[in-house]
Amino acid sequence: MSDPDHTSTRPPEEIRVPVDGGELAALHWAADAPAAPLVVLLHGITGNAMVWARVADALAGECDVVAPDLRGRAQSAGLPGPYGFSAHAADVTALLERFGADAQAGADSTVLVGHSMGGFVATLAASGVARDLVHGLVLVDGGLPFAVPVGADTDALLAALLGATLDRLDRAFPDLTAVRDFWAAHPTVGPWVDEPTVAAHLARDLVGAAPELRSSVVREAVRVDGADLLRNEAVLEATTDLPVPATLLWATRGTQAQLPGLYDEVRLAGMGLADAHVTAREVPDTDHDSILWAPQGVAAISAAVRAAAERGR
Repeated sequence: MSDPDHTSTRPPEEIRVPVDGGELAALHWAADAPAAPLVVLLHGITGNAMVWARVADALAGECDVVAPDLRGRAQSAGLPGPYGFSAHAADVTALLERFGADAQAGADSTVLVGHSMGGFVATLAASGVARDLVHGLVLVDGGLPFAVPVGADTDALLAALLGATLDRLDRAFPDLTAVRDFWAAHPTVGPWVDEPTVAAHLARDLVGAAPELRSSVVREAVRVDGADLLRNEAVLEATTDLPVPATLLWATRGTQAQLPGLYDEVRLAGMGLADAHVTAREVPDTDHDSILWAPQGVAAISAAVRAAAERGR
């Protein structure tokens, strides 16, 4: 259920960070004091930075919060390929360096937070190119391998996983009302479609003008990133070599509000998480999207970030 009383208290600053091929767009919620923890929030496969607005509000002021539009999405849609998680990890590393994560005078600790695909990007970056820059890791309904049938077609798996979220990439909408109506019918976004920060997230996705409003998401980016998400062994095994402990917060319900969700207690019990120093916690009464927006989801994520930042000091 949406939270009509929530209002954004700290509007973010739009920033650009030089990366290979151009500039990565990001939203920045500045800390109130220097040397505050740096928190980098990474969105899912067809999302954008504004999906994190509620979490950023909860952390802003006490942390330096940055949420990029990943390559091929929203205001970073113009960045060229090649796509894939290695490119995202390099972009995240450039962002961390821009904010002084490797400098003695920079953040006192740095926490990477990833939702869905962003969780896999976070683990790959933390275990690889950004290894010396990351002090904490929070994974939100992502970052650990999903259940994938052997031999299944990647495009079919993505279609099953994403449903209408993927279908919209091929559609043109005549006006904002049509966009709103499309999302209102979505099983996980629909209950939140009129909440201001969620509406802002949906609007950030759009390019063009009526009657040709379209998603900014580059389909080839989704295809390449989806293959990495489902098939790339280096990505799927990144959690076996993390430099810091990680917390996985998982939603009760999945991308279509189904039970079980992407994770459940039985699957997680067989993953050897203790050996990988990953602690898993369910966030009750949430689905794959509302875990970022519901009060209990925002509270769980912000608490995990604060704990990770404290451990990293």
